[in-house]
Amino acid sequence: MVKTLQERLIRSAATVDSSVTLLADFQRWFRERVDADESRVEIIPFEQMRGWAFAPGTHNLVHETGRFFSVEGIRVRMPGAPVEEWRQPILHQPEIGILGILVKDFDGVPHFLMQAKMEPGNHGGLQLSPTVQATRSNYTRVHKGRAVPYVEYFQQAERHRVLADVRQSEQGSWFFHKRNRNMLVEVAPETDVELRDGFRWLTLGQLHHLLAVEDLVNMDARSVLACLPHSPSAPQETAFPASRAHRRHRDADILSWITGLRTEREVFTERIPLRETASWHRSTHRISHESGRFFSVMAVDVTAGGREVGGWTQPMIEPHGPGVAAFLLAYADQVPHVLVQARAEPGYTDVVELAPTVQCTPRNYTHLPEGATPPFLHEVVEAPAERVRFDTVLSEEGGRFFHAFNRYLIVETEMSAVPEEPSHYRWMAVRQLLDLIRHSHYVNVEARTLIACLHSLAV
Repeated sequence: MVKTLQERLIRSAATVDSSVTLLADFQRWFRERVDADESRVEIIPFEQMRGWAFAPGTHNLVHETGRFFSVEGIRVRMPGAPVEEWRQPILHQPEIGILGILVKDFDGVPHFLMQAKMEPGNHGGLQLSPTVQATRSNYTRVHKGRAVPYVEYFQQAERHRVLADVRQSEQGSWFFHKRNRNMLVEVAPETDVELRDGFRWLTLGQLHHLLAVEDLVNMDARSVLACLPHSPSAPQETAFPASRAHRRHRDADILSWITGLRTEREVFTERIPLRETASWHRSTHRISHESGRFFSVMAVDVTAGGREVGGWTQPMIEPHGPGVAAFLLAYADQVPHVLVQARAEPGYTDVVELAPTVQCTPRNYTHLPEGATPPFLHEVVEAPAERVRFDTVLSEEGGRFFHAFNRYLIVETEMSAVPEEPSHYRWMAVRQLLDLIRHSHYVNVEARTLIACLHSLAV
């Protein structure tokens, strides 16, 4: 009998050791890759960057080709926020890259082709990445390097079975209107896919196990995995029941709430020259805020093995302090709900996106009045151990951010613990959130990571 996609995905999630890859063998292989990796990342003065320079007049940090990305400034006005007006540097990367995972059945079990990939901002060098993780400048070979492996499967996706294909945003505090194409493409079981050096086929069950390992599965892989399709006709015994009877809010009411906030919330973001970012000062090695908080812009010199280009220099954002991203999880008649916030960030395309219950860098609030502390922060970071369902430190995008970490938490509570939802918060059935992930600009990247982590718990 031919199984549905949902049934096959459930089978993959239940498979921790497959005929293709044993989890212990993968872990051994990955450790060997890490030990053998000779990549080097050195922080350098801005003047030592090759191909990058501060543009006359604007002082924007740009590449000589005009491609890749630039460091510019923005002026932000956000009435009602703890700080209502500010200026800051931001990354402007108008190109839409491809984040793609190739899927193939082995013995009736879907496997996902993952790469052990070095990025300059990764704390440990290698992390587990999608099959393809490339900007348009990279896969069109502006750098004159080698071709991106497997990119043809995603550029010619119509030849195969597209499981997911959606443009998703990334960090709106550090990127201006950044989107990437998140894709899952399945090839026929008889298709011969060459297994290149540095790649391995893994089941969903193995990926779910690895998500709990600190700093291993990278942000882009987590984002794509969150986009996996989940049929609305899935049987009730699957991880996230499809029943609409016990949802706290109707789908139409959730959409109306989001649309209302996008209409009424005032967020004004204007691109400005980097030289006009008041309170930010440039030294030989950093562009930093005079308070020492938030983040810095810095530069690195990279020597990398297994990449399309063996070496390069580039600017990066370096956060000042780790962040926290957490969901409060509760059940209504066995239907799991998470408390989401409609969060505004200056770089978002459409005013607000659905974010975790808590998403912040605690250090950035120490100088503000007591009332400015993000709601529910204490509830998640001080939760008793028996209520913590997931707690792992994971890195953010290592291609643009240097040693950026968030502590990702899922904390179980009772829905009655939040008797009245604040205006920017709603309890949403997990299935409602999954439905919105199929569309652009609804669920932010931190919430997508937590959705991937929720899947690992459910199975």
